[in-house]
Amino acid sequence: MILKTKLFGKVYSFKNIKDVLAKANEEKAGDALAGIIAGSSAERVAAKVVLSEITLEELRNHPVVPYEEDEVTRIIEDSINEEAFNKIKSLTVGEFREFLLSSDEPSIKKIRDGLTSEMVAAVTKLMSNMDLVYAAQKIKNPATCNTTIGKQGTFSARLQPNNAKDDIEGIMASVMEGVSYGVGDAVIGLNPVGDNINMVTLVLNKFKEFEEKWSIPTQNCVLAHVSTQMESLKRGAPMDLMFQSIAGSEKSNRAFGIDVAVLDEAYALMQEKKSCIGNNFMYFETGQGSELSSEGHHGADQVTMEARCYGLAKRYHPFLVNTVVGFIGPEYLYNGKQTIRAGLEDHFMGKLTGLPMGVDCCHTNHMASDQNDSEILEMLLAEADCTYIMGLPVADDVMLMNQTTSFHDVATIREITNKRPIKEFEESMESLGIMENGKLTEKAGDPSIFMV
Repeated sequence: MILKTKLFGKVYSFKNIKDVLAKANEEKAGDALAGIIAGSSAERVAAKVVLSEITLEELRNHPVVPYEEDEVTRIIEDSINEEAFNKIKSLTVGEFREFLLSSDEPSIKKIRDGLTSEMVAAVTKLMSNMDLVYAAQKIKNPATCNTTIGKQGTFSARLQPNNAKDDIEGIMASVMEGVSYGVGDAVIGLNPVGDNINMVTLVLNKFKEFEEKWSIPTQNCVLAHVSTQMESLKRGAPMDLMFQSIAGSEKSNRAFGIDVAVLDEAYALMQEKKSCIGNNFMYFETGQGSELSSEGHHGADQVTMEARCYGLAKRYHPFLVNTVVGFIGPEYLYNGKQTIRAGLEDHFMGKLTGLPMGVDCCHTNHMASDQNDSEILEMLLAEADCTYIMGLPVADDVMLMNQTTSFHDVATIREITNKRPIKEFEESMESLGIMENGKLTEKAGDPSIFMV
C-alpha cells in the first residue's frame, strides 16, 4: 500500500489510511478544528490521488477506529456480506467511483452489502457535487411504516411542529397548518423542549387522534431520548416510530446516553408494542461534526465518521434517517458552500448504505450561510431524488433556534420536479380539498378546515 505521491515536483506522504481520508476530504471547518485537514489545496489533491489507488480490501482492513475498541466498527464489520465483498474487494477507490457512476441500480445493490462505511466515505471524497447528485438519484430505498416512503416520483416531508414552550395547543396549530399545505407524509414529528414521559405520551396521543379523525395516513413520532420513549411505549402510548440521534463511534454514542444494547432493546420493544403496521419503525438523525463535539472522533474526519452513523443505522432497518446538516454551526461547517457539500455527501452516503435518506437543510444564525444556500441545497437534493426534507412554519425552528425549510418550500419543490407526496397521503389531501392533480388548491394553507 503506497501512501505517497509526487505532485508538481513535490512528494506528499501520509501517515496512514486515516490520514489520507482526512486530507482527501473537501475543506470543512470541523476538520480544521481537529487539526487533521490538508494544509493546502495541493496536499488535498495529492491525498485524493493516493486515496484513488487504495483498494477497498485495504480500507476494510484499516477502519478508522479499531475493531477491538469500538462497537460501531464491530457492527459494520460483522454485517459484511462476504459474497458481495469478494466481487469488489480488488477495486481501487477510483475504480469504485467509476463503477458507481456507470452502473445501474440493480448492479449497485448487488454489491452494497459488501461495503464498509470507510469505503462509502472514501468514494464520496473523490466525487464532485454533480457526481453525488447523479449517483444518488439512481438509488431508491423504499421503507414501510404505516405508509411506504421512497418510491419513484415521490418527495416527502416531515411536519415538524416544534414549540418553544411545548404548548400542546400551539403544537397542534402547527400540525394543522402544516397538513393544510400538504406536509407530513413522511412523519408528524415533534422535537420536544422537555424530555418527560407524560409529554411524550400526550403528544403521541394527540397526533394519533388528529390522524384518525381526519383520515390522514402517516406516522407519528416524538423525538425525545430513546429511554423516555421506551417508557412511554410501555405505558401504552401509540408510537409508530421510535427516534434516536446516533453517532459514528461508541464513545460519541455514550455521550448521547446510548449504546448498541440500548438500541437493540428499543428495537425489540417496538417489534412487540409498535402501533404501525410495517416492518420499518426506527428513526435516526445524524450530522457531520457530532463526534468531534463529543471528543469521540478518534482523529478521523467528519465525513468518515458520518458514514459510520449510516452503517450503524442500517442494523435497525429504519423508516427514516436524516442528517441535520447545519445544526451545530460554523465550528464544523463554516459557510453555505461547506453546508451544501456536506448535505450532498451525507445524502449520497446514506442512500449507498441502503437507507431511506432525508436531509434537514438547516443553518444556525451565526453561520456564514443564509436561506438562499438552504434553497440551493433543497433543489440539488430534489434532483438527487432525496426521500424527504423538513417542513416548518416560515422555515424558522423556534425550539432548536435554526433556519430550515418551510411548508412552502416542500410545495415548491414538488411543483418544480413534478413529484408527489406518498400516494395514500395525497389521496387524503385531495379528499380534504387541499390538493388536486399533485398541486395545492386555493383552499391550501387554511388550518381552519380542521377547527370544526
